[in-house]
Amino acid sequence: MRLFAAVLPPPEQLAELTHVVDRLHRLPGADGLRWTSRPGWHLTLAFMGEVDEERLPELRVRLARAAHRTPPFPLRLHGGGHFGRRALWTGVAGDLDELRLLAERADAAARRAGIPMDEHRRYQGHLTLGRGRTDHVDLRPFLDVLDGFEGTRWQVAELALVRSNLPVSGVPGEQPRYERVGGWPLEGAGGGRDVRAG
Repeated sequence: MRLFAAVLPPPEQLAELTHVVDRLHRLPGADGLRWTSRPGWHLTLAFMGEVDEERLPELRVRLARAAHRTPPFPLRLHGGGHFGRRALWTGVAGDLDELRLLAERADAAARRAGIPMDEHRRYQGHLTLGRGRTDHVDLRPFLDVLDGFEGTRWQVAELALVRSNLPVSGVPGEQPRYERVGGWPLEGAGGGRDVRAG
């Protein structure tokens, strides 16, 4: 199964983002993007790819430890950006150090559970909104709208494990389906920067 660790924003914050994305959909050139759907909005912490079922029990133990060591922390959806000329996203503001630490712990948890992970890069929290169908989409109008977006703050209190079910129907525009398959409360006391997950 295709798995990733994530932070899932609460419904109220997703509703705020929906209002902004509705404006983006009305901009000229919006049909040049494949838009992600609200049920799939998340902040990926560590993408694991295909994971064998026998690795799941150990992965769950390791992610629980990662969550146990991490205190709840504040975040808000904020602004926007892009990767290259294709991916459009909204960013986050708040305790970004704690968010990065949680991402590092989730990555370490997966590695210790025997899951081969991609080369480690510095984590940048973001929520993907759309991907260009070609390299020729002008993202500037979308970034201008996102520039003024300031979501309300929430307290991140859980590390989630999510399964990604890729489209199988062949219908153009079909989105992956995301299924939360586990979650662990953040319980740390704060102040630590130990990356170990177990």
